[in-house]
Amino acid sequence: MTETELLKDNLQRLKLRRMASIFEAEAERAAQLKMSYSGYLGRLVEEEMLFRTERSTNYRLKSAHFPCLKTVEGFNYGFQPTLNETLVRELAELGFVGQAENVVLIGPPGVGKTHLAIGLGVKACAAHKRIRFYSAMELVDELIAALAMRKLIDRLEELSRHDLLIIDELGYLPMDKPRANLFFQLVSRCYEKTSLVVTSNKAFNQWGEVFG
Repeated sequence: MTETELLKDNLQRLKLRRMASIFEAEAERAAQLKMSYSGYLGRLVEEEMLFRTERSTNYRLKSAHFPCLKTVEGFNYGFQPTLNETLVRELAELGFVGQAENVVLIGPPGVGKTHLAIGLGVKACAAHKRIRFYSAMELVDELIAALAMRKLIDRLEELSRHDLLIIDELGYLPMDKPRANLFFQLVSRCYEKTSLVVTSNKAFNQWGEVFG
């Protein structure tokens, strides 16, 4: 085995996959640019860090189960001129997640609530936060199933270990009392531990109808 093959094998054993794939090309580049040894090594480390960050973010995006990918930057504020853009940008800094606070986006269908909720979730994924997206009915049906299997406490605990839960379309369909009770159990379990972003087409004074 040559020195190059041995180095590549050792890098792969250390799980430095990006470095293993580029160190030869980067060595040639470093020689052409007359880079120092530390400069060459720094370049390899930087590439490995970028690779791992991208891989981690992609994994978190996949685990979040977003129905589609949207960004805060891609939101059309001209379409919703009454929306406070400064407030949205402040929320995108994720201070509310660090404080385990909640965000509620209320408005009629088609105004971009889900877009903004997903956009905040994508920001959180990039910040290495653990995210999960649900439609409200999907979430409570999952809790009903956990209750039937006598695994409700475990499921509530698992959900509350996320940094952020996004609950979309609360109020589009009313909940019966068992589902409403399970929803409140989840909110209680998440209190001061997990941030919630909730979208709803119902004003707060109509939530009594939603929860029966």
